[in-house]
Amino acid sequence: MDNTHNGHHNINKITLGGLIVTLGIIYGDIGTSPLYVMKAIVGDKPISSVVVLGAISCIFWTLTLQTTLKYVILTLRADNKGEGGIFALYTLVKKCKKKWLIVPAIIGGSALLADGIITPPISVASAVEGLRTYTPTLNTVPIVIGILFVLFAIQQFGTKFIGKFFGPLMLLWFGMLGVLGVIQMVSDVSVLKALNPYYAIKLLSIHHEGFYVLGAVFLCTTGAEALYSDMGHCGRSNIRISWIFVKSMLVINYIGQGAYLIANEGKTLVQLSGDAANPANPFYLIMADWFLPIGIGIATMAAVIASQALISGSFTLISEAMRLNFWPKVLIKYPTELKGQLYIPSINWLLFAGCVMIVWNFKESSNMEAAYGLAIVLCMIMTTTLLAYFMLMKRMNKLLVFLIVGVYLTIEFSFFWANLSKFHHGGYVTLIIAAFLALIMVIWYMAKNIRKSYTELVKIEKYKHVLAELSNDLTIPKYATHLIHMTNSTNADEIESKIIYSILQKRPKRADIYWFVHVNVLDEPHKAEYKVHHIVNEDVIRVDFNLGFRVAPKINLMFRKVVQDLVKNGEVDITSRYESLNRNNVIGDFKFIIIEKFLSYDNDLPWHERVILDAYFVLKKISMSEGRAFGLDSSSVKIEKFPLVIHPHREINLKRLE
Repeated sequence: MDNTHNGHHNINKITLGGLIVTLGIIYGDIGTSPLYVMKAIVGDKPISSVVVLGAISCIFWTLTLQTTLKYVILTLRADNKGEGGIFALYTLVKKCKKKWLIVPAIIGGSALLADGIITPPISVASAVEGLRTYTPTLNTVPIVIGILFVLFAIQQFGTKFIGKFFGPLMLLWFGMLGVLGVIQMVSDVSVLKALNPYYAIKLLSIHHEGFYVLGAVFLCTTGAEALYSDMGHCGRSNIRISWIFVKSMLVINYIGQGAYLIANEGKTLVQLSGDAANPANPFYLIMADWFLPIGIGIATMAAVIASQALISGSFTLISEAMRLNFWPKVLIKYPTELKGQLYIPSINWLLFAGCVMIVWNFKESSNMEAAYGLAIVLCMIMTTTLLAYFMLMKRMNKLLVFLIVGVYLTIEFSFFWANLSKFHHGGYVTLIIAAFLALIMVIWYMAKNIRKSYTELVKIEKYKHVLAELSNDLTIPKYATHLIHMTNSTNADEIESKIIYSILQKRPKRADIYWFVHVNVLDEPHKAEYKVHHIVNEDVIRVDFNLGFRVAPKINLMFRKVVQDLVKNGEVDITSRYESLNRNNVIGDFKFIIIEKFLSYDNDLPWHERVILDAYFVLKKISMSEGRAFGLDSSSVKIEKFPLVIHPHREINLKRLE
């Protein structure tokens, strides 16, 4: 596999094409925030210049401190061989040997997935609701669900073709944001004073509702975490350069909306719409009547692109979680040859079901705003925690690290506290979703560790001569020419006792060559290497694959490549040892053996381990088989089931009666 297709050396490469692609991939979430942020800030209260100026000031400094400084400048430095995201960051800081760091990784990953369920509905709903300008009584719920269904349905085909248009469309979107903002801004340039932090401080310290406005202000930066997660697709420098343009357009649009609102001070959004059941959206109010249909169309396309980015990001996140043993094995498909593009059917329809639930439950984008933000601010706090250890690993000045972390934890906990006011109005929904996802990750990870801690390993040295003799024992029917066992043992000189039992005792399995294959997941994304140990020449061979956490374990293809290399080097002869077949150079058959364990009743487990393992085996039943997870051809795979016996019951005393 080419280790440089997402290579570290390309992370700082800047091209015009790269900048356009970056607009289409990175900024969908944060770029569509003008659709709902100012509407959420004003709410159902009369427009106040103090609130509007203070809110714009808060937005500007949030985008500056939170998005620009923390993510674009600081966090993008924490790349793992060119890849970003909270799991990539976790694999970097694992070297600190702090076991508890898995907690912020799981919480952050779960919160980011929960964000992937709320972002598509709020973005698409906010865009489609512009149609109510023409038909105030229009029920937008079926339209929103219809658009989302089409979006999720086309995932199975990939986005190679339509993806080419994402960048130019987002360029058009950001250009439109800037033009609309400038048109309103020139009518009242005094609104530019909102860039002065004084107005943010005044709102937060004087106005009694100022602190709670932060909950709505936070919506302007919710896409910052996705920006970091997608670094591997576009490169650090392309993100940093394009962000200058994106931030400028966003700020100009917010200022333009602010100028319009201040010009209508004292009125409510309901009064501006003229319909009590349909409050106006400042984003659409600043458009000329003739341009409104065009603006709604462009906004809807931008919302779909934003949704696509979150869906693709969720697929990547789950694939990483699987490789890190945080998530059950599920089917992954690769619909196109496009870099990094994958499709996970189960996650795709799980996300769709979640989106439909959100739309059906909240109906209006204004109601969804209450559910938005609480989960993602948790993700940001977790990223800050992991980032602190990354900076310490890089031997940055400890005082500077504590200062940076202290500042950002203060900002983020302020946003968290402000967002807590949304809890009873819908914020609990995304927290419940995040908690459910985190529970799955915790169960899967802890159960894997419990199983691993009780796995009995034996020295292969003790059995290699027995295996060599078995291979040449003609009195036993041959089971396969090449018998391959998948092993979890990380040491080349050890093997699970169950594998030895399977070969020697369950049913003696004679084979010409015994292969033991182990897959080791690395803490870097794209490396693909293998190592061969000849335990007994021509009879027993071990192959260790070292694969990055973003490399799909297609063991069937990878093992075939290893065998071809060994044959080419004269290290192994794979032709059948049956005389007639050998004379005609017929290649022998390959049989994979996978041992699956089930929880035995003969266990005396602590209650918490019993609960974890019971839940684990329930998840395992609905997840993909080990064979399919390793990319093995089902026709050449044999599944053997063994009871998992941990802490067996004390010996039973039975008395024989004469």
